[in-house]
Amino acid sequence: MPLIRWQPMRELDLLHRQMDRLFEGLADRDFPIPAVNGEMKWMPAIELQETDTEIVLKAAIPGIEAKDLDVQVSPEAVMLKGEHQQETKTEEKGYYRSEFNYGQFARTVPLPSTVKHNQVKSNFKDGVLTLTLPKAEAAKPKVMKVDLTQQA
Repeated sequence: MPLIRWQPMRELDLLHRQMDRLFEGLADRDFPIPAVNGEMKWMPAIELQETDTEIVLKAAIPGIEAKDLDVQVSPEAVMLKGEHQQETKTEEKGYYRSEFNYGQFARTVPLPSTVKHNQVKSNFKDGVLTLTLPKAEAAKPKVMKVDLTQQA
């Protein structure tokens, strides 16, 4: 049997890459987040797109009606709140497994630029909320020329 040289740094590098892949995969999809009281909380997936004139925020919020969704916009952030209502009908045989999330959720999304929060356009269709947020006019920097020829 041939001897195989053990290379611990190579194995650590492999483990590091596998852990990176694991966490990248979690960040790309909706996943439950543990709450303080031990319950699993759900957060909607968010997509932000920025152009020169506006920011477009899309949030995947399936199973929620518009009347059960609270959206608040400030110049610096967007807050989404809602509640997944649990259906009250039950069957005599019961459930073997349920992966549906029920209960309240809240998510605050910081914006990369300040926006005109009173001019937001919204669309909520097929479980996808789209907010079009026009950017605020950037304050022009006030520059004052200093005359170095005069001595105080």
